[in-house]
Amino acid sequence: MSTGFATEAEHVVDLGGLSASDIARATSADPTTVRAWIRGNRSPSGRNAERLVELSSVVERLSTVMAKDYIRVWLLKPSAVLEEDKPLDVVAEGRYRDVLRLVAALESTAMS
Repeated sequence: MSTGFATEAEHVVDLGGLSASDIARATSADPTTVRAWIRGNRSPSGRNAERLVELSSVVERLSTVMAKDYIRVWLLKPSAVLEEDKPLDVVAEGRYRDVLRLVAALESTAMS
């Protein structure tokens, strides 16, 4: 039953070291539901699917500028640029572009 969206949940865990609870926080889904996504037993839809792929996009970009074991820390750390909000919570609000702008700044610094 696994779909591309369910595969994204597993991808976020593998690439970014996020937990089911982290993904649940970003998507507003129940952690039990997210675990079913990760196992491929269920697939997110609607807003949950959108938030999941937005989170996946952020994690993919972060993986190019920091170690896997720091991605989760970075997503949970309040950021002055985000008005002291945590990037994971900003993604949950649908403001993933704000987080990606911050990641772009990290990418440009890494290229320098």
